[in-house]
Amino acid sequence: MLDLINWILEEGRDNDDLGAILEKFSEWLVARGIPVCRTSLIMPTIDPVAAVLSFQWSREKGVARSTFAPEDAGGTQFRRSPISYLIERNLDAQRWKLEDREAVERFPLFQELRALGITEYALQLVRFSKGRTGLGGAALSMATDRPGGFGDAEIEETARILPALSLVAYRIGLLHVATETLGAYLGPQTGARVLQGRIRRGDSQVISAALLLADLRGFTALVDRFPGTEVVGWLNQHLECIGDAVAERNGEVLKFLGDGILAVFPAAPRGAEQACTEAVRAAIDACRRNAALNARRAAAGGPTLDLSLALHFGDVLYGNIGTARRLDFTVIGPAVNELSRMEALGKALGRGLLLSESIAHRCGQPVLSLGPHELRGVAGTREMYVVAV
Repeated sequence: MLDLINWILEEGRDNDDLGAILEKFSEWLVARGIPVCRTSLIMPTIDPVAAVLSFQWSREKGVARSTFAPEDAGGTQFRRSPISYLIERNLDAQRWKLEDREAVERFPLFQELRALGITEYALQLVRFSKGRTGLGGAALSMATDRPGGFGDAEIEETARILPALSLVAYRIGLLHVATETLGAYLGPQTGARVLQGRIRRGDSQVISAALLLADLRGFTALVDRFPGTEVVGWLNQHLECIGDAVAERNGEVLKFLGDGILAVFPAAPRGAEQACTEAVRAAIDACRRNAALNARRAAAGGPTLDLSLALHFGDVLYGNIGTARRLDFTVIGPAVNELSRMEALGKALGRGLLLSESIAHRCGQPVLSLGPHELRGVAGTREMYVVAV
């Protein structure tokens, strides 16, 4: 047993695959003569799209990994589960003999397991951090199809391994939380930089990138006319049109600016032409998605928001600015300033998508020149372009 505990601790230090560790744990139990045929490890997480992580091992199929969306995590299925039963009663563990008809009828899960020949289901809860985070704990279950179920000594032997397994689950869970939370608020690429320790003020680098600035026209008037909860829902739908188009073409939303978005498409390692091509395609796709959303909402009698986009390519300083204890990971520089002025010019010209010369000549799309224009606060003039229809 000590060998397995040491292996779990060592593997859990270097390996972030909790499913692989559960598989090894389960196979060790079988090798020791403990007749498990199914095990699972389930724990909550902090993730905008996945509230629960689930790892399940079976003797026939090995490990399966799945997640539960936030809207499903606390639903009827969970409320009628053994885990919910233990949590509601503040219990840490319980065993159910599924050869007992009354026990089988207690939960829908037991009816499924009994149909597969399961004779006993054992569940153990391990609590984390005493409520300091949303990562409340983990639930480990074991099931057997041996007549009569588990022996008491077998359950006790397994229980001695749980502290090591729960510690590893906690460590991997915290890493998942850190990665997904930073990715949700900063973007996956920027979040990874922060997680690698680039968190000091002034820690930055010059990069070449295609820049996209999007703004929704008429949003301020919408706020004045409708309840805030409705406006936020509509805004999220529009922002999703833009953000999804950016992400699908390897860009990253760097910042939400109220009713707008600042996104970057770094030139490295794909090259300037590819970055510009993907940025322009993302912008065209965002316009199409936003138009489709407006059409659906108008058909339902709802308000619409037009989209204004500006794209530019140049060198920017990418990194941390702010106070010593409150930082923002962003891009700054003349190229960002010009981009902002371009977006304002696009509105004045009535153009939904405006390109600078530096991106127009690299994007691989047919473009039309609008001639030179002055940008407020920028010396000289800049030639502006639109995508040829």
